Amino acid sequence: MLGICVFMFIFGIVRQYITGGTPDFNFLLDTFMLAVSLAVAAIPEGLAAVVTVVLSIGVTNMSKKNAIIRRLTAVETLGCAQIICSDKTGTLTQNKMTVVEHYGDNEMLLAKGMALCTDVNIDHSGNLVGEPTEAALVAYALSLGLNKNDMLKAAPRVAEAPFDSMRKMMTTVHKTADGILQFTKGAPDEILKNCTHILKNGEPVEITQADRDAIMAQNKAYADRALRVLACSFRTLDEVPADQSPEALEHDLVFIGLTGMIDPVRPEVKAAIEECRTSGIRPIMITGDHKDTAVAIAMELGIITSPSEAITGAELDEISDEEFKDAVEKYSVYARVQPEHKVRIVNAWRARGKITAMTGDGVNDAPSIKSADIGVGMGITGTDVTKNVADMVLADDNFATIVTAVEEGRRIYDNIRKSIQFLLASNLSEVMSIFFANILGFTILKPVHLLWINLVTDSFPALALSMEKGEKNIMKRPPRKSTDGIFAGGVGGDIAYQGFLVTLLTLAAYFIGHFIESGRWEIVDSPDGMTMAFLTMSMCEIFHSLNMRSQRGSIIKMAFQGSHNKYLALSTIASFVTTTAVIYVPGLNDAFGFEHIDLQEYVIALALAFAIIPLVEIIKAFERLYAKRKKKK
Repeated sequence: MLGICVFMFIFGIVRQYITGGTPDFNFLLDTFMLAVSLAVAAIPEGLAAVVTVVLSIGVTNMSKKNAIIRRLTAVETLGCAQIICSDKTGTLTQNKMTVVEHYGDNEMLLAKGMALCTDVNIDHSGNLVGEPTEAALVAYALSLGLNKNDMLKAAPRVAEAPFDSMRKMMTTVHKTADGILQFTKGAPDEILKNCTHILKNGEPVEITQADRDAIMAQNKAYADRALRVLACSFRTLDEVPADQSPEALEHDLVFIGLTGMIDPVRPEVKAAIEECRTSGIRPIMITGDHKDTAVAIAMELGIITSPSEAITGAELDEISDEEFKDAVEKYSVYARVQPEHKVRIVNAWRARGKITAMTGDGVNDAPSIKSADIGVGMGITGTDVTKNVADMVLADDNFATIVTAVEEGRRIYDNIRKSIQFLLASNLSEVMSIFFANILGFTILKPVHLLWINLVTDSFPALALSMEKGEKNIMKRPPRKSTDGIFAGGVGGDIAYQGFLVTLLTLAAYFIGHFIESGRWEIVDSPDGMTMAFLTMSMCEIFHSLNMRSQRGSIIKMAFQGSHNKYLALSTIASFVTTTAVIYVPGLNDAFGFEHIDLQEYVIALALAFAIIPLVEIIKAFERLYAKRKKKK
């Protein structure tokens, strides 16, 4: 467009020479002002403000829906998210663990060992303070009449080996009236590796392979029911151990039993997963739980349909990065994972060109969150480190909030495109009108008229378009490609034909105005023609903003379906009033150089402007018909 400005300046000078004239200072000044008017017409002055306002409003809307955006670029990226990798506990589930099953010879000892081998505290109000899984174990003991505070008074902790995600166990050592007693709890398979005995009939006996098989069979039965399973064991010591390392403590254990806990899935998550599927987004579940538990929950939620779609962290370690890149599409569930596995998962998907979101809450999750296209931190359980590196923080730790944010991201991007398309089509019409008028040898609009249209007439509707609600099919279409530019999907062609239509209507208004004024069809400067052209172009762009509520959908159908944009309606009224005012209010019309046109001219100019709606509706109908036939093929 700016190239046209330079061309018109040179063209005017060359034409003056060709016609035998000599370009004097006044001619050069007039030609320069014409080029300036084209530059004014070419540059959408309100575009930067519109985009900034759209993003700001979008971020505010997301925060009201529990999605806190920390980086504005994440809003645009959310709209093209293709993979959402989510932790299970607390994000897909409610993080409200409850012990519902137990297995073992001595339930009271099992409950005692599980409760003592936790970092949960019971405060003065009786509330359990600590990690939800451990709180469930303390609550289980309470249900059997075993209060952890009372047990600690009788058996204070004198040593410990804290839980570690690598070894998946925790150990505490207690001083009792009968001696030193150690409890170790953790993943059943890891506990069993370190057990040499099992508690039967109140006495430790050497554990057999049949015992191990029975325990693991029970573990699988619980896991198949989507229960989280923990095992507990004990060991008696002669004295408080000097070496309190895990290696020194966690061996020669006596198996006590298993507890099966349920963490109910969030009721809204299943619908969110289905919405992901419909919108072309692939949900991935990542958990430290046993594979069978992970598979059961994933199948309940609809994330997978077969256990073959699940893989463990240990199995992942056997695959090279190159092999995993090729095989990553086979898996939607990752069980028994370590934080470093999450980085590999993100990198594998990104290597396949997929826009990937990754959730996390712990300090060790920071690398994977930072590696993802969209890093998602947890607002409730997340650490400060995780939140600081995240692009978005979930105030409610809910997977469904991610899907809501993706929908909002799509809406925001759509509205930015609508605003840009509207502004560029309007500016193109201004450039083309000035260009053709200059070629033909008359002045259709002055620079001040174009400034008014750009800053007043165009800006209000463009801002109002940013408030447009998401279209009904917004989550029924696949994510846009990250490589798609703003003009993808036919937007460039739409801008061209819409700008051309507005140009034709504006030129028609000019010539009709001159004919009504003089009774002749001729190409000369006309005050009435200029005024009518200004009114038609201004109102045509206002009416065209209504067309921009949907790129392909019918606005008439949207109106009948009850879809309205009150901000756009108000901006249309405001623009209509102000445009009419500069034509008819004394003093204002003189400042703009407008002629006082009569009612007939006013109505004709408005009719021409309104014609943009049916014209675009007809073209949209053909575009929908073409798209439908192309889809059938």
